[in-house]
Amino acid sequence: MFIVSFYVMLVLFWFSSSLFATGNSHFNFLTILSGFKGNTQYGYIFNLLYGFVPFFGGIFGVTLSKRWGIFKSSMGKAVFFLSLGSFVWSWGSFIWAYYNFVIHASVPYPGLSDVAWISCIPLWAIGVFYLGQAMYIKLALRKLGGKIFLFVVPLAVIVSSWYFLVDIARGGSITSGGGPVKVFFDIAYPTGDALILTLAFLIFGFSFLALGGRYRWPIIIILFGFLVEYIADFSFSYTTTVNTYYNGDWVDLLYTTALFILSFGVTLLDRD
Repeated sequence: MFIVSFYVMLVLFWFSSSLFATGNSHFNFLTILSGFKGNTQYGYIFNLLYGFVPFFGGIFGVTLSKRWGIFKSSMGKAVFFLSLGSFVWSWGSFIWAYYNFVIHASVPYPGLSDVAWISCIPLWAIGVFYLGQAMYIKLALRKLGGKIFLFVVPLAVIVSSWYFLVDIARGGSITSGGGPVKVFFDIAYPTGDALILTLAFLIFGFSFLALGGRYRWPIIIILFGFLVEYIADFSFSYTTTVNTYYNGDWVDLLYTTALFILSFGVTLLDRD
């Protein structure tokens, strides 16, 4: 499959960069995690290239949704919106690359790329919601435990995100480290991911019952993809706040991996 080969190529490109960027002839843990530190141009290239993972994954997924009738079935709508979310995400990466290669200016955060990235959260959430419809998630939400789980997990993420991204990273001040607008995006990214993760966990539990458990492995993969996406969003918010982020660092490798896993998981939701 093309997207698998492309992802493997990107990972090899990222890890091999440690030698070129640092000039070291031997690997160690810190060197491996350094990514494109010290080689800005290669970092720009990597950030441009990995945007094509959700781009092609999104196109393939939208095409796949036609086999489910797109809007004629819950599964068709799930595949469509999950894929559309990934496709929109890719344009945030392309806008980021536009600043790097065309304008030759530092990418503002928050900026236009964040408009694309934040838009993915409701699209993915809609996709997960329809996936839940296909897996009879309403049965879980009718129960008190399901409702509590859906409320408590995102709330816990908001509290923990505020603690790490405001109390620790900013010393308790929302006016430092980017101001209140950045605080909003810093909290919104992981909180949106947490809501999606919560729904995905509930769906996972019922995927063993729905359709004979046929789609439990695709759902496990999609669930894991959203988990990695949550870690990547939280890490990006934190590293940009403490000014340790650079193009092509380990956070970008996390994004690459998350988007690959999501795209791959959606492709497994094939009707045939």
